[in-house]
Amino acid sequence: MSHVTDVQILLVEDNPNDVELTLRAFEVHNLTNRVHVARDGAEALHYLFGDEHGALDPLPKVILLDLKLPKVDGLEVLRRIRSEAATHTIPVVVLTSSREERDVVESYELGVNSYITKPIAFDKFVETVRTLGLYWLLINEPPPRPAA
Repeated sequence: MSHVTDVQILLVEDNPNDVELTLRAFEVHNLTNRVHVARDGAEALHYLFGDEHGALDPLPKVILLDLKLPKVDGLEVLRRIRSEAATHTIPVVVLTSSREERDVVESYELGVNSYITKPIAFDKFVETVRTLGLYWLLINEPPPRPAA
């Protein structure tokens, strides 16, 4: 089996520092090999839906989504995730620096499961990401996947 089948977290983040901090937080619990990083919205959509032949990779158990992304913004990625039968039940956690009320409201209107503003302090950021990973991968009971 390919290592790709172990992907449990899709991290959609364009800031290399935040990617590194997130992976470091997951490393403590040996989750880094289960993370796929998409560095913009278009890459995230390609990972989830592929091309005209469909997605090439297994779907993640949770998506950590930044809102301020190049190419396709996070709200549009969320809109697409919620509009497709194969992905509409995947938990999506917005993890962003945006504290704008309209971003929070629109995220929830589009069906986000959680909205978290990134802590600025390094140790708080690492602890937040670690807690997120543990909750969504170990504690949360996801809905069954529809048959392919």
